[in-house]
Amino acid sequence: MAQTRFAPDRGLTSRMVTTMFFIGLLYVVVVSVLVVLLKGAWAVVLIIAGGLFVAQFWFSDRIAAFSMGAREVTPEEAPELHGAVDRLCALADMPKPRVAIANSDVPNAFATGRNQKNAMVCATTGLLRRLEPEELEGVLAHELSHVAHRDVVVMTIASFLGVLAGIITRAALWSGVGRNNRDQNAAIAVLIVTAVSVVVYAVSFLLTRLLSRYRELSADRAAAILTGRPSALASALTKVTGQMARIPTEDLRKVEPFNAFFFAPAFNQETVSRLLSSHPTLEQRLDQLGRIAAQLGRP
Repeated sequence: MAQTRFAPDRGLTSRMVTTMFFIGLLYVVVVSVLVVLLKGAWAVVLIIAGGLFVAQFWFSDRIAAFSMGAREVTPEEAPELHGAVDRLCALADMPKPRVAIANSDVPNAFATGRNQKNAMVCATTGLLRRLEPEELEGVLAHELSHVAHRDVVVMTIASFLGVLAGIITRAALWSGVGRNNRDQNAAIAVLIVTAVSVVVYAVSFLLTRLLSRYRELSADRAAAILTGRPSALASALTKVTGQMARIPTEDLRKVEPFNAFFFAPAFNQETVSRLLSSHPTLEQRLDQLGRIAAQLGRP
């Protein structure tokens, strides 16, 4: 982790290292299987996989910002938002990221970027309209913690292999290879590639979900300790989660692909299995903040 005043989290670091190890191992398995089965096209497979990885790594922040409709704003356009980020960055002793606003009634925030130099913190208009200044600072501190701990980039890389496995599966199914019963070897190759891709996607999905849930608790903890106001963050969590139920389902579905990067998930967590959820439950997060408040001697 970069040297900031955000509380370090060895548990998060160990989980990120473990996740990256298994993701790397899965990547080696996928490439090995493809090289063996697609002997004549192994170079093309490596080039395409490498190209997709580089594109995902270098442009993930722009893709997320564009998909969410985030627009970078100046201090003159959003003085209160910039002021909050300035105070938190000074408190955390970290470089100020770019600041953006997404025109969405869904009350949420997210952070992107490969490192602190090109990081961006974005808040939606729905969030800015609903939260009090102290609550907003708690949410922004949570997002800045993701930047400081660098778990944003780890999540981006970790999710890439699942995306790649999905692409391979669809390509195998759409290519039509092996549909001819006389080409038995090709049919077997397609089945193996598809089966491996499905398994890789499932494992990658579970790994990213496990990491995502822990990193949200870690960011809550770091933000509460940095600001010294865990109650403000708890209030923001309660308010945002409660407001989600009032957002039209159509609007929630538009932003659902970015749930793993959001401050709070854009759906009703009661309808989702804990194993599949990208976030810990509201009760878990509030319970942790309550314990921190007791440790800090704050109400």
